[in-house]
Amino acid sequence: MVATRSDVAPLAVVGGRVLTDLVDVTSDLAALDGPGRWAVVLPYSGDPVCARFATSRAARPWPGRPWPGVAGGVDAWTTSLDGAAFRAGVQRIREAIAAGDVYQVNLTRRLSAPAPVDADVAALGAALAVGNPAPFSAVVRLPAHGVHVASASPERFLERDGDRVWSSPIKGTAATADGFLDKDRAENVMIVDLVRNDLGRCCEWGSVTVPTLCGVEAHPGLHHLVSTVEGRLLTGVRWAEVVAATFPPGSVTGAPKIAALRMIDRLEPVDRGVYCGAVGWVDGDRGTGALNVAIRTFWLDDGRIHFGTGGGITWGSDPDGEWAETELKAHRLIGLASRARVGP
Repeated sequence: MVATRSDVAPLAVVGGRVLTDLVDVTSDLAALDGPGRWAVVLPYSGDPVCARFATSRAARPWPGRPWPGVAGGVDAWTTSLDGAAFRAGVQRIREAIAAGDVYQVNLTRRLSAPAPVDADVAALGAALAVGNPAPFSAVVRLPAHGVHVASASPERFLERDGDRVWSSPIKGTAATADGFLDKDRAENVMIVDLVRNDLGRCCEWGSVTVPTLCGVEAHPGLHHLVSTVEGRLLTGVRWAEVVAATFPPGSVTGAPKIAALRMIDRLEPVDRGVYCGAVGWVDGDRGTGALNVAIRTFWLDDGRIHFGTGGGITWGSDPDGEWAETELKAHRLIGLASRARVGP
């Protein structure tokens, strides 16, 4: 018996559809402009995975064995950065902001635990759908390619309908709708400006707008500030060019993006893997698709289950408050993954 099941068929649950009957898998994003229905995993660290399926049907309740939970419960999880190390990272970012090197950096940590024996990520996805429904949830299971991802993401990275493309970055998290700080709004506005610039690299001049700025959204256990940035793609721009212009998502990197990426590499002791990348679907026949920001996301690898949590650090950040925010974001989902479900 192995920790991750390899005897199950490939599938994806994306955009409210179940995709089955795998046709092919490629790392070439140009394939997304060809025919077919695709599940897409863009790891923050690693090669893209584009899986084309022959069959698509409406999602229905999970018919398989329920998720068994993590042995040892919530106490089995370890973190790549403990409280002291994370707080020190926050302070280093604040020093870099004071020096004028960056304006904002997203600092994250990875939580890990031994995966349940014979773990099936589709069962975990079903448990998350019940316990933490999310607008951009996704499951991708490709055993032969080592892809086992279950996402309860609340955040839209990219959505496309023909030449229209839009993104809805989340920056700002609070336990209640009236609990946001000035720092949260400043954080959001900075990332909106970054996303405007990213989309401006692949959209027609003057077409990029911000129809929503710092809207408040309620999600299970917390609230977020969410903005929307949209534009009209330049003629002939394909998926590969859109991803190249905008990835990794601005909300999980920082500003300026290149400088923030360098700080992330220095401060985070392990690579992010799927976390902070993107997961979703593309319909090549219709020219539509939607990719989430792969936050609130679990993945199985080498007998372990992983989950990332973090937040945007600005000059106004308090190290204790930033640590508490990572705990708030992880609390509900780690609890769900650690408990066994007793029914379908």
